[in-house]
Amino acid sequence: MKGIIAVDMKNIVILISGGGSNMAAIVRAAQREHWDQRYSARVSAVISNRPDAGGLAFAREQGIAAQVVDHKPFANREEFDAALAAAIDRHEPALVVLAGFMRILTPGFVARYQGRLLNIHPSLLPAFPGLHTHQRALDAGCRFAGATVHQVTAELDFGPILEQAVVPVVPGDTAQSLAARVLTQEHLIYPRAIATLLR
Repeated sequence: MKGIIAVDMKNIVILISGGGSNMAAIVRAAQREHWDQRYSARVSAVISNRPDAGGLAFAREQGIAAQVVDHKPFANREEFDAALAAAIDRHEPALVVLAGFMRILTPGFVARYQGRLLNIHPSLLPAFPGLHTHQRALDAGCRFAGATVHQVTAELDFGPILEQAVVPVVPGDTAQSLAARVLTQEHLIYPRAIATLLR
């Protein structure tokens, strides 16, 4: 009888704060492209800082561990980040993926997962870091907008760029219409960037 060789699975932990559409796109890509077979990788957990985050239900429906680490009871960012890291580390993550996670992380947290921490931002970085990116792009008269997948560093929305998608600005665009078109591209480039790292 031949021995069975155990393959170490690369665990991906996704952090969300809301509906989790990028998280869902990643989970569906992992299923469709058989990341478990191709890369020995899986989405092992989804963690939210908000108990009412809609994406938690989707994760549970897919058989993925879903957990809440509510930021409200903690006295400061450091205490919350320590609790969040403890929850993440139980899954021994190869990657920690921010997918609409609306918390600014402390430098200590970022350093803990250096090289393994990813984010997607709805602009063509380095343009328009921070919030209200689509309205700022329109106000600036940009002819193109887009999204960026990047590694996270201590500086907000700064880290090495892994993938970008360009979306044209069309006449009559509002922040909402532009955001919707950019989001469709986010759902394509985020799973692709992760798959590239897993190879």
